[in-house]
Amino acid sequence: MSQAKPGDTVRINYTGTLNSGETFDSSEGRDPLEFVVGSGQIISGLDAAIPGMAVGDRKMVAVPCAQAYGESNPEARQAVPREGIPADIPLEVGTQLQMQTPQGQVLPVTVAEVTETEVTLDANHPLAGQDLNFAIEVVGIDAA
Repeated sequence: MSQAKPGDTVRINYTGTLNSGETFDSSEGRDPLEFVVGSGQIISGLDAAIPGMAVGDRKMVAVPCAQAYGESNPEARQAVPREGIPADIPLEVGTQLQMQTPQGQVLPVTVAEVTETEVTLDANHPLAGQDLNFAIEVVGIDAA
């Protein structure tokens, strides 16, 4: 039975949980996640766990935040004047919005705090600062 190696295309079923046990993502009910091993298409800590696995293999993978979405960066939070946000945009904490950088790049942000005068937007990935856990099963390998 062939084992996955860098450059191979693999398909995995997975369930991702936080240390609290809360599920943040799963392939259940969807097609397996397909990616090229070692290509940087998925977080590095999960990618590094795949080489050597064969179809049917299962494992639990603990991924520290440094090998997932990194630490939460306080500089990625920015308070903007509330009047600078159009009235039709919902401003509940947790709402995900998109901003545009001066260079035209689209940047996803989350409403982190709302006061009478300001809205704090957070451009960190929602899982930044979190250690992640994955239950994975390799369901397909296409050799490079």
